[in-house]
Amino acid sequence: MPDAGGNRRRAGINVEKLLARRAGFPEHPPPRSMKAKIIITPKKAVVDPQGKTVQSALEHLGYTGVVGVHVGKYIEVDFAPGTDAATARPALEDACHKFLSNPIIEDYRLEIE
Repeated sequence: MPDAGGNRRRAGINVEKLLARRAGFPEHPPPRSMKAKIIITPKKAVVDPQGKTVQSALEHLGYTGVVGVHVGKYIEVDFAPGTDAATARPALEDACHKFLSNPIIEDYRLEIE
C-alpha cells in the first residue's frame, strides 16, 4: 500500500529502497555532470580554403543555392559531478583563447549545460 509520499511500505520497510539496494542501484541518483560545448569557426574576414573546397564539391554534386561554407571544430568537455559552472566558465574561456582556438583567425562560442 502506498504511503503519503507514494512509496510502498511494508512493516516499516521502504520497498523501493530495498529493491534498489538489491539491484545495485544507489538510493539517490548521482549528481548530474556538467558538459561544455565549444564551437570554433573561422572569422568571416578570413579565407577558409576548406570551406571553399566543400562549397565547390556541393555545387558539383548538384546542391544549388549554397553561397558559403565555413568549416570549423566542435569540442565537448565533460566535467566531474559537482563542478561549479562559475569556476569552469572562466577556465574554459582562457583555454579557448590560449589553446583551443587561434584568436587571430578563429571565433569560438562556449555553451555550458
